[in-house]
Amino acid sequence: MSITTSGYIRTVHVLRLCSVFAAPVTALRGRGVRFDPVGGMQNHCARLSEALDRLGVRQTIVTTRPPTAPRTEDFGRHGLLVRLGLPIPAGRQMYAMAAWPLLSRLAEGADLVHAHLGEDLAVVPLALRAAGHARVPFVLTVHCSPGHTVSGRTPRALVLRHLGGALERRGTARADAVIVLTPRMRDVLVGDGVPAGRVHVIPSGIAPVFTRPAGPGPLLDGVPVPRVLYVGRLHEQKGVDVLLRALALLGDPPVDLLVVGDGPRARRLRELAERLGVAARVHLRGFVPQEEIPGVLGGGDPLVLPSRYEELGTVLIEAMHAGNPIVATRVGGIPDLVEDGVTGLLVPPGRPEALAAAIRRLLDDPAEAKEMAANARRRVAELHWDTLVHRVHAVYGEVLRARTRIEARA
Repeated sequence: MSITTSGYIRTVHVLRLCSVFAAPVTALRGRGVRFDPVGGMQNHCARLSEALDRLGVRQTIVTTRPPTAPRTEDFGRHGLLVRLGLPIPAGRQMYAMAAWPLLSRLAEGADLVHAHLGEDLAVVPLALRAAGHARVPFVLTVHCSPGHTVSGRTPRALVLRHLGGALERRGTARADAVIVLTPRMRDVLVGDGVPAGRVHVIPSGIAPVFTRPAGPGPLLDGVPVPRVLYVGRLHEQKGVDVLLRALALLGDPPVDLLVVGDGPRARRLRELAERLGVAARVHLRGFVPQEEIPGVLGGGDPLVLPSRYEELGTVLIEAMHAGNPIVATRVGGIPDLVEDGVTGLLVPPGRPEALAAAIRRLLDDPAEAKEMAANARRRVAELHWDTLVHRVHAVYGEVLRARTRIEARA
């Protein structure tokens, strides 16, 4: 670490711990699909790391290993990507078992540890062990709060809320700084006793690929209009089954649905579409590289995010920037981003009738949809990673300077 006389952090080495990270293109098909290789947290961690690399920040990134991904590879100009665990979905969390004995070596020379918390029970214990061993500050980003964002009564949801929530509280209590994506989560954590001065709201950002002009891409070919878009994982959390039921209600005139994404619920969703009689109107494209998403959004069609729970949803920011009208559920921190009737439409989760009505409203009133899209584009105009990265870098500087002052007094 190097600190100038003015207190600015000039160089820093970050150990980044994240259970998911952007996967190689070869992992978007075949066995890799069940590994959920594409998602908001994957993109957030990758785009932030790329932006920090452009600033000259050195990074050691520790994550899981999807099929076809190499165990280690250089990252940017200054980083190293280390993938641990077994390249199978059932063994994904075994990356923690592989990482635990390696933490002392991985943390060697690091100036701080930055962990990213989603639906992962291992990352907080790993981060605390690494930071304690290296005697460096610990920064925690809460992407999806196990204790406050996850909903539902499935065994998995209950474990995440109770055990994951306890680990989350331990992490937020001991972190030198906590980064959250939404004002809602800041208020929740402060209400839980985390000092307000340690909580920073820094949302996900727009990647450089979305800043270049893009018209309709080839993935839209063969999908009739009117149509709506869903971009994301096919997972119970995402509520795509509710979207299919809404589609069945949109029969006069019929509406087509383009689904860009894949995941563990794909087969069940195909079967549901058949039972509902809408299979011919559902166009499944699977996972695609992020570079192809601007072409999906380039047609200006409504983007629907029907999640049962979600703290933010990176695709919302991308679609708002691209000028797509938005329909989303009123869950988590989404209302902090999407103002109902102004920058999009919000509906209750799990309500296909309400979802269908919101979609029909946008399709039947193009002028209103265009006005909301314009408002939404202005709302996210400043959310570019090349801007947001400086806010993250400033958090690093704050915790490092604080640690330096403490050590100087010792």
